[in-house]
Parts: sequence; structure tokens; C-alpha cells
Amino acid sequence: MKKIIIACIAAMMAASAFAQDQQVRFFSHRGGRMEFDENTISAFEASYKAGYRGYETDIRMTKDGKLVILHDSNLTRTTDTEGVVEQMTEAEIRKARTKKGGKVMFLDELMDWLDSKGDVTYVEFELKTNPANLYPEDRLKEYCEKLYERVMRNKPAGATYLFTSGDYRGLRYLQQAHPGVQMLLITGKPCNDETIALCKAMGINRLGATMDGTSRAAVKKAHEQGLIVSLWPGHSTADAMLGVYLGADFLCTDIPVEVKSFMETKTPWVKAVY
Repeated sequence: MKKIIIACIAAMMAASAFAQDQQVRFFSHRGGRMEFDENTISAFEASYKAGYRGYETDIRMTKDGKLVILHDSNLTRTTDTEGVVEQMTEAEIRKARTKKGGKVMFLDELMDWLDSKGDVTYVEFELKTNPANLYPEDRLKEYCEKLYERVMRNKPAGATYLFTSGDYRGLRYLQQAHPGVQMLLITGKPCNDETIALCKAMGINRLGATMDGTSRAAVKKAHEQGLIVSLWPGHSTADAMLGVYLGADFLCTDIPVEVKSFMETKTPWVKAVY
């Protein structure tokens, strides 16, 4: 069934004029979490070697104020250690190993890696400030300032570094403290009238919405409203094809190597950037 769906979408796209002119940017979600050891140097390096110059990652803050690259607040899913990131020190977290034996990465290490490459052009830095009780107002401010300073310190002139979140508090703070900051609003809802209006009300011109329930007409409307649309999830090549058909500007992928190979061999008419 999956192969039939992909074939049908591919046929529709091949016959559509829009596919000839559309460009879509794929980026490696957590370094390619379904192919590699998520949010580790090895994952980002593997995606880089596969040809990717766009990435997404997640940042939390330890008890002693260090910024660490972890998606979950609890270490249980991804490491051999139990505990809540925000209640642990840097030293305690550095003792942990991922389920695949890798080291937990801190933001300084990721930024040094990005600096060493010199040709990375797109990175999404997601503010992981949930649950909200772990980031009360003073701690949220400290987190945002540390994150902004470190990310922007050596940002290449031509690169797009975005601060993204589904927690409106952090985005609002960055807007007020650093006018002109580039942001993306993440929502678990589709691109529709509601989420388009929310972006407009917040003064954010990038929307990260779920494909489920998104229509091509809604994406077109978002574009007409001046929004850039990024869609998720990216678990399969079928997701990639659906995102392209819907007209997304950006698509995350958890399988960067598989998606790139598929797009290059099966859909050469799509102007894909990685």
C-alpha cells in the first residue's frame, strides 16, 4: 500500500506544472533520528557527509545553567541514565551515554562543529522549555539569553539560524529582547486559518505545522499571507512526497539519507535542497 501511495503521488507531481518550479528545503531532524544516534555529533556528521547543510536540534538547560542538546526533559528514552535534565548538573549529564553508546552533546560542542564546517546554511534551534514549571520567568530569561548569545556569536553571514518553539513564552521574550530575531512557530495543528492567524498575530513569518489535516489550499493561503511553511513529520519517503505535493517550503526528515537518495533517483523534477 505504501508503495502504491508513493507511486500515485509521484505520478500526480510529474504531471503537475507546479512541481517544475517548486523548490523545497529538506533538513535533518535531530541529525536524522531514525537513521542515527539522535542529537549527537555522530548524527550531524553522518547527515553532513550525506550532503545535508540544514539541521534541526533541541536545547535544554541543566540545573547549573549549561545548555545541552536533548529533546526530552527526562533522560530515560535516549540515554542509560534516569533523571530530569533541568534537575541535574552538567557533570552528572556528561556521565550519561546514549542508548547507542554516544556522548550527550552540549550546545558549545554543536556550535563548534557548525563553525568548523563553514558551509552549513540552515539550522533550527528549538527552545525546549517544557514543562513550563521547569522554566519560570527568571529561568526562562536566563535560558533565552544564553541560547541567543551562543547561537548568534559566530553565525555565518549567509546562514539562516532560526529559534523555534511551541512554547510561546520563549518566542515572545526573544522578540522583545532581540528585535529582528528569526523565529518559527511550531504547532501540533495543521496549516489552516487558525494557525496562519496565530503566526500573523505573533508577528512570526514562519509556521511549522503538521501535515495531518493540511491542504495545498491552506499552504497557498499561508504564502499569500507572507508566511513560510515548514511541515512535519518526516518519518518516511511518503511523508516527503506529501510535503512536496502540499507545497511546503521546508520539510524535516528523520531519514535524511533515504530521503535524499529517493528524491534524487525517483523525483528528479523536484528542486530539492539539503
